[in-house]
Amino acid sequence: MNIKKVIKFSFMLILVLVVLIAAINTVVLYQIKDNELSKKNISALVFLQENMNDIVIETINTKNEDNLKEIKNKFSQEEKNFEYIKNSFILSEEDEFHDLIFSDIHKDSNIFKSLEKLFLNEKQIEHAFDRIFDLQTEKIKLIDEFKLIYPKENSQRKKLEQEILKSNDLELIKLFSDLKYYSKETLYQHKNQVALDKWTSRIKLLINKLDSNEFKNYLKTVEKIGLNIVTTKNIEIEEEKLSREILNIININKKVNLEIETNIEKISSSFLSNVYFIVTILLLLTIAFIVLFAYKVYRNIGLSVDEIESKVQDGLVEIKTLNSEIEHTQKEVVFTMGAIGESRSKETGNHVKRVALYSKILALYYGLDEKEAEMLKQASPMHDIGKVAIPDSVLNKPGRFDEHERKIMDTHAALGYEMLKHSNRPLLKMAAIVAYEHHEKWDGSGYPRGLKGEDIHIYGRITALADVFDALGSDRVYKKAWDDERIFNLFKEERAKHFDPKLIDIFFEHLDEFLKIRDSLKDV
Repeated sequence: MNIKKVIKFSFMLILVLVVLIAAINTVVLYQIKDNELSKKNISALVFLQENMNDIVIETINTKNEDNLKEIKNKFSQEEKNFEYIKNSFILSEEDEFHDLIFSDIHKDSNIFKSLEKLFLNEKQIEHAFDRIFDLQTEKIKLIDEFKLIYPKENSQRKKLEQEILKSNDLELIKLFSDLKYYSKETLYQHKNQVALDKWTSRIKLLINKLDSNEFKNYLKTVEKIGLNIVTTKNIEIEEEKLSREILNIININKKVNLEIETNIEKISSSFLSNVYFIVTILLLLTIAFIVLFAYKVYRNIGLSVDEIESKVQDGLVEIKTLNSEIEHTQKEVVFTMGAIGESRSKETGNHVKRVALYSKILALYYGLDEKEAEMLKQASPMHDIGKVAIPDSVLNKPGRFDEHERKIMDTHAALGYEMLKHSNRPLLKMAAIVAYEHHEKWDGSGYPRGLKGEDIHIYGRITALADVFDALGSDRVYKKAWDDERIFNLFKEERAKHFDPKLIDIFFEHLDEFLKIRDSLKDV
């Protein structure tokens, strides 16, 4: 087998192994995520059942039918939440591709049985709640009924007591005293049928002795209120029993949840161990083939490492030289184009050189890094490149422009931008910004777009100040150079009007550097 076939086969085999490892890792991550979701959902099921238990307690304690309805709605919502999570387990029973390799953790037989316990226990809690709800509804009605009957019983008993006392019959008084005793036992203490029977038996004895309609009516009232009390007590007993059953279910579920978590940890640990073993084998195979591949290449390629390194170094040097030459050429072209733009308006090349150096100083002190400041130095000479498209009659007119000529002259900023904006070169992109925005003013009164403050790019703000400083101090066809005092006074007046106030401050703080550049590059 020749070297080309060896390389081709080796690359294909390594690619297959890498894809296989990646696929296994993907399945592992999915499985871990799925297992965590299963654990989270199982814990949520137990938590929901605990909430249901709290709602049951709230149901037993409520004394208002409207509140009872609200509680039932709350319980129904918890049931829906439980069913939603339960259905997520059922839906995930459908086989998925990754299940062919690693089955979902909740499909493990032990975990599945535990889940079935949780689902069954939830049904028991639902049935118990429905029974408690019905009992509590009945209990509230009985309590409301008791509140209506009790005043009547109390009133009847007091009236009968007065009649008995008037009779001065000791036997009747004793019987009535027993009646009062058993009424309290029935109403407040025992609340059972035995206490009620003792109460009614004393009333019947009084009826036998007196044959009084008042006592007969009182007996009916007592039987009615007694039945109410006994029934209410029986409901409370049954509610307490059901509540204990639910609490017992909750405790069982907590144990089931703990069992599930333990089983999940065991399965996850075993799962990760198996995956680690498989991935390790695949990695070893990959490394072995890479080593074999490297050996074959080393044996069959005639060019030595030293020769390769030598050729690479030579190539790098050549590339570096070419890049340097391209960069210098690009900078020279940009500078030359800027000089051409200035020369059309009878301005010297020294103007663009001074503007370039002023721009770099301002950029550095403003906070731009060395690389960006140097690039601005190279781009700023292009600020008036648009002037190449302005007619000579306008460009070189001595004296002031009329309104029409001013409009023509002002188009040079947009024209310069249009010339440069299509380039993807960072230097020319920066030059496009400079050309476009160097006539904008801090207060928004500039052109061509009337930008204001920091909406004007820092490149435009810097070049504007550098250009104006040099232009004012130089002779032009339409004016004589200004003296320094007049220039400085103007800059102070135009701070935060024409110019960025921070740049004006930098200019005066480092004035000696600007003057030194101007003196070293005077126009001849």
